[in-house]
Amino acid sequence: MEIGTETSNTTSSTTSSTPQAPAAGGGAARDVVVLLTEQPVEAQDAERILALHEGEELVYRVLVPADTRRNVLVEVVDRLSLAHWREALDALREGSRRDGQEARAEAAEVLESTLAALRALGRDAEGLVTDDDPVPALEAAAAQHGAREVVVVTRPHALEETFDRDWASRAREVLGLPVLHTYAGTGRVG
Repeated sequence: MEIGTETSNTTSSTTSSTPQAPAAGGGAARDVVVLLTEQPVEAQDAERILALHEGEELVYRVLVPADTRRNVLVEVVDRLSLAHWREALDALREGSRRDGQEARAEAAEVLESTLAALRALGRDAEGLVTDDDPVPALEAAAAQHGAREVVVVTRPHALEETFDRDWASRAREVLGLPVLHTYAGTGRVG
């Protein structure tokens, strides 16, 4: 199936009674879509996401996790399932621990790139870097901003998706909101 952004480096768990984001210039409040991504949302992906809400003026809240811990076995299986041999070997070499500062810097770059892609298309977009497990930050952001839906953009994760432990499946369990999972660069829905 085909589908046709304040920046901060800390997680936020503050809740607000404001269900919608204020419009620029003090106009009426606008609906919020929370976007969770692990890699840069490039122009083509941003266009597909925005096409879902064509004609609407929404605010996008972007969350990017700092991947300081990861399960090497899961990473290798994911890469092998996509026939990405070199990436699987790199995952084995890198191991399960990553330098936290490096991981946060990479996540900040992903965040800035994603915000730039959304803003280049004329959208209001803000975001932040979260901890390794982004689902608690996703839950807090959805509550704080009164999000009407969530969009999760990832590369395929064969093992996690098979057992419904991927971010989108976990978000569906806790949020009670529509959650769209799409694969970066493909237009495919997960």
